[in-house]
Amino acid sequence: MKKIAFITGINGQDGAYLSELLLKKGYQVFGLAKPKSDLTNLAYLGVKNKVKLFFGDIRSEKYLTKIIRKIKPQEIYNFAAHSFVADSWQNVKTVNEVNYFGVINLLNAIRAANPKVRFYQASTSEMFGTSHINGLQTEDTPFHPLSPYAISKLAAYGIVNNYRDTYGLFAANGICFNHESPLRGTRFVTRKISLGVARIAAGLQKNIRLGNLDSVRDWGFAGDYVKAMWLMLQGSKPDNYIISTGKNHTVKDVLRIAFNYVGIKNWQDYVVIDKKFQRPLELKRLIGSNSKARRILGWKPQVRFKKLIEMMVKADLERIKS
Repeated sequence: MKKIAFITGINGQDGAYLSELLLKKGYQVFGLAKPKSDLTNLAYLGVKNKVKLFFGDIRSEKYLTKIIRKIKPQEIYNFAAHSFVADSWQNVKTVNEVNYFGVINLLNAIRAANPKVRFYQASTSEMFGTSHINGLQTEDTPFHPLSPYAISKLAAYGIVNNYRDTYGLFAANGICFNHESPLRGTRFVTRKISLGVARIAAGLQKNIRLGNLDSVRDWGFAGDYVKAMWLMLQGSKPDNYIISTGKNHTVKDVLRIAFNYVGIKNWQDYVVIDKKFQRPLELKRLIGSNSKARRILGWKPQVRFKKLIEMMVKADLERIKS
């Protein structure tokens, strides 16, 4: 019998890469997407016609329960979220309805349909805010969220832990640091840069407008990170893990590598600083320790930062040509 997985937010970056991974492992994959969703990411990886889709809203507990009872999954991965941080100040209520109450709906649906289902919740490094221990964030670092998005994700993180402790659910939080790929949304800074550079190289754009170029992030490859997510549901005990590279880079580093890939050295001439892209509360530095995931899951990232950025620029150049 094939294992069955249910992925919410399946049409996003992580949902598409996880679908590809699980299909290679012989799973039958079902997914939830919003009505009229863009399925380009699934098509890009060649899995659009290999997964079975439901179209609906994570805010409906009744609908989620119906799906779980129908398909009988062994594993559920939740990627459904309002995930663009900058927008969260304008959409606080909706962000919480999806990012927090949507998770409660999924947990309640699991309890009602089959409490033995294993559940993965996509958490975020944004929950740490400015908090760190010796310059790093670990699983023991206190949380200090600086945006409505991060607050909603921290609430979801807490309720997953609570349902695990109270009801004995196999529920795990993956605290993911920034992870990118050619499938990353164009509003996120790495993809905004890779696409902008490709368009500048093709003579279709003059500059890229950005906010804080000195922000430090721990950027990894989404295709690597979904492997850690899968491993989190294969063990004998559920737990919370940081998924990161442990390496730090700035937005300037992204710009330098991206422009260098197309043969442009003077990248500063093509970048305009625009205050509208700066956050009300700026989160300047995030670097995660992945030692727990390495030790217990046997996981480590494979794609290095330079290769990741070049991969993204190459993909956008190819998109423009086609």
